[in-house]
Amino acid sequence: LGLPLDNIVQDWRYWKDDAWGSHQFDTSRFPDAKAMIAKVHAEHAHFMISVWPKFYPTTKNAKELEAGGHIYQRNIEEGVKDWVGPGYLSSFYDPYSAEARHIYWRQIRENLGDLGVDAWWLDATEPDINSNTSIAERKLLMGPTALGPGAAFFNSYPLMTTTAVYQGSRQSYPDKRVFILTRSAFAGQQRNAAASWSGDVVARWSNLRDQISAGINFSLSGIPNWTTDIGGYAIEDRYMKPDAKDLAEWRELNVRWFQFGAFSPIFRSHGQGVTREIYNIAPPGTPVYAALAWYDALRHRLMPYIYTQAANTWWHNGTIMRGLPMDFPHDPKVRDIDDEYLFGPAFLVAPVTAYEARSRAVYLPAGSDWYDFNTGKRYTGGQSVQAPAPLARMPLFVRAGAIVPTGPAEQYTDEHPDAPITLLVYAGANGHASLYEDKGTDYGYEHGHYSRVPIRYDDATGTVTLGQREGDGTGAPATRQFIIRRIDAAHPNADAADASRDQSVTYRGHPLNVPR
Repeated sequence: LGLPLDNIVQDWRYWKDDAWGSHQFDTSRFPDAKAMIAKVHAEHAHFMISVWPKFYPTTKNAKELEAGGHIYQRNIEEGVKDWVGPGYLSSFYDPYSAEARHIYWRQIRENLGDLGVDAWWLDATEPDINSNTSIAERKLLMGPTALGPGAAFFNSYPLMTTTAVYQGSRQSYPDKRVFILTRSAFAGQQRNAAASWSGDVVARWSNLRDQISAGINFSLSGIPNWTTDIGGYAIEDRYMKPDAKDLAEWRELNVRWFQFGAFSPIFRSHGQGVTREIYNIAPPGTPVYAALAWYDALRHRLMPYIYTQAANTWWHNGTIMRGLPMDFPHDPKVRDIDDEYLFGPAFLVAPVTAYEARSRAVYLPAGSDWYDFNTGKRYTGGQSVQAPAPLARMPLFVRAGAIVPTGPAEQYTDEHPDAPITLLVYAGANGHASLYEDKGTDYGYEHGHYSRVPIRYDDATGTVTLGQREGDGTGAPATRQFIIRRIDAAHPNADAADASRDQSVTYRGHPLNVPR
């Protein structure tokens, strides 16, 4: 089908039902987990696995932790059983103890990490010791911690358990970059290579609308890597065996959520009840399938831009998903807008959150001109426009002066590392940007092993300047072809190659001026 894919996730219950916390695959269903993961790698994808801080007291891992006093006891003492099968006693470990964090990671490494797992999905880190109970009761269940009462430290649980995995992984696999996805967040957690998602949200239009403000607020709080369950995790009964009317709405909801997801820091589809592969949402040859496939491909084409923005979160304390007041503090009209945001410095994203809507109002902040990414039409900032929103496209605007590095269509992110980079340069203002590259899988960048090419655009002369390469060049070819594609009134189409405006130049790491 030619659909790009970079990561496959193994969700919970890969263990035997009575062995939660063993971190071991049920060999009756997974006879050779290591070979399975190796096959995923051979197909150029990564493998993430779900790990909970939850333990059944009968498991070997729980007994080791309990011997050190590192398992919360109240849930077990009260005889509260979970929802699996006949129900089992369970509790969570205490990550506030350095010894417990060490044991927890060692158990994960021995049972999962050494199989070749690439990334960790740390679920239920609220901590959700007993589902569907009050916050007050949850605080009582979480304690006492090694630092004191659970009520005093409750919200910081995700920080401490991600610390266990991040620090353990850095020590055990020093040449392997860590990636963690977890359901909760606390201040400082971003330093643990931990992204968060918004939880098990319901597949409704109103919930899609809420995801936008949720992501903006996460970014404003200093947590730059955030995502959502595209399509919603839990679905209404009417979508399980839908009639024609409900099927049409289900498909459109997925398209609109997918469009939003393609312009989220982490692009990820997940849910229960109905399979979420593109070809299972709608068959090839349908408008819905075409829309989903187009945004999947677009995300990969934008990877040079996205990866550069991701690098800026580390190098410059930046964030990818930006509330409008972050970039336009002097425009009072943006202060109450919670359904638009910037995706890096270039893009203004306006997701569609109403069924059968084919346009929506978009406010374009003052202080800049804006281009409709889909049509190339240019607008003056400081006004609201009624943007077209056919099912196949979401309203998307690009700031005048933006420089957007793009790559080729790919099946996975590093399929063509030496391919030409097309710079989309939007006329109307001076601009600056960069192209950042590194090995992508290790921590060499901490020691200068990377490449960053500064890029500037002079609107008066139309000159694009590629500056002196920064870093030692790791991750980038010594010689790189750049295609300069200027977007203006005469050439509004960013997608189409145009010999009358496209310029191909060879960059060798040294300053290069490209006049119009």
